[in-house]
Amino acid sequence: MKNEKKHSGKTRSKQGPPAVTPEPNKIAGSTPFDFDGKNLTPYGGLFPVATMLEKLEFQKLVEEMLRVKRRPRFMSVYQFVMAMVLAIYVGFSRLNHLRFVANDPMLTGLLKVASLPGQSTFWRFCASLHLTVARQLLELQQVLRQRVWEAANLKLPAITVDTDTTVHTLYGNQMGARKSYNPKNKGKKSYQPILTFIAETREYIWGELRNGDRPDGKQIARHLTAVFAALPSCVGRLFARADSGFYCWEAVQAYEHAKACFILVARKTSRLLDHLQAAAWKPSPETDADQQCEFWYQPEGWSKTYRFIALRYKNDKPPQKREQYQLLDTPQYLYRVFVTNMDDEIAPLVWFYNQRAAAENLVKEANHDAGLAAHPSQRWATNCVHFQLVMLAYNLNCWLLLFNREEEVQTNHLKHTTLATARLRFLFVAAKIWRHSGRVGISYSDQYQEKGLLQRLMDRLRAMTVGPTGFLPVVATPLTC
Repeated sequence: MKNEKKHSGKTRSKQGPPAVTPEPNKIAGSTPFDFDGKNLTPYGGLFPVATMLEKLEFQKLVEEMLRVKRRPRFMSVYQFVMAMVLAIYVGFSRLNHLRFVANDPMLTGLLKVASLPGQSTFWRFCASLHLTVARQLLELQQVLRQRVWEAANLKLPAITVDTDTTVHTLYGNQMGARKSYNPKNKGKKSYQPILTFIAETREYIWGELRNGDRPDGKQIARHLTAVFAALPSCVGRLFARADSGFYCWEAVQAYEHAKACFILVARKTSRLLDHLQAAAWKPSPETDADQQCEFWYQPEGWSKTYRFIALRYKNDKPPQKREQYQLLDTPQYLYRVFVTNMDDEIAPLVWFYNQRAAAENLVKEANHDAGLAAHPSQRWATNCVHFQLVMLAYNLNCWLLLFNREEEVQTNHLKHTTLATARLRFLFVAAKIWRHSGRVGISYSDQYQEKGLLQRLMDRLRAMTVGPTGFLPVVATPLTC
């Protein structure tokens, strides 16, 4: 039976008018088009980059630290450097590509010029730069890094530095080219630059363009000494990792002098193999190896003994693609051997070294995304300066990510967005530059998916100020380990 009073209710009235669904834009091959749009740019994401450099007083640093004798007429030294760095950041790593953005309203507006000069003008400016400018650009990045860490509120008491080399195959007659180690293009001339990155922030801290010869111990020690001198002032404890290319007594001395906790891959020698075969091996359940061991060993030419840890794998497994710096081959076993001055257990030390694989990705990002392997000139000094300009553009992406991080994130959860992905998300943003009543503004699309992140980034960058002892933090929560 149905109760009429209980089950018969009134029909609900409509709460509001129905939403009007806009009709889609119907675009076909016959849709008319024209070229009448003014002050439109596809590089709207350059605005935060220029804002960050302005707040960091980049122009003042360039004018004070770069000692360039040539006084160009068309633009100042700062404008030339800024134009090349921003062009590399956009993706144009060669000087003849600058013609594609010569009249872009965003780039010319940031440089305060009507149009960029021709390619030959940039070539004459680059040819006038001496080799010392490359070192000055490194020192300029060191000052910028200190200011970024202060403003982004980075307080890392301990950091890890990863040092690695890469091979750039050359197809011209560049100065310094050598026929040396080049596994992908055997017999071709190449460069072998050295780069060092901070593992926690993925920043490039120091590096140099080198000829194709393998670096010797003195060159490695000189590079490491410069790395330790360029560290931010808040760093108290230092960890370091490197592959077998840096296995030498001079490198160990440099690490010890800086009081760094290091782990290096050992290079294969007959004496080392004798110690491996005579060592007391134990099962290794916490690693991917079959067995592990440790022993104290003094290599030839070293002044004291060091702790060596080793893993070994049975050689009856099917052949696989092996890393050139990790495995020592014998008929019965494959070995991975490390030298370290740390006292931790073997498994945590091996895990710690395995995290160095991220540095390989950073080198790859610098080579392919930033254009580090594109050496534009036959002159050695010009290529060295271009090398540092490329790495400065690479660091711009890392610094923007530090300013745009979440409040509560820590270094172990700090994500890195590659330069290629950052371009797609934050750089290639359509914008319109307008001028009204003497004011100039930028309008972005209301459909931009990352407008919340862009607004937060701009708020933080515009809030940067200089205090009595340095830059004041714009992020409330400090980034710590």
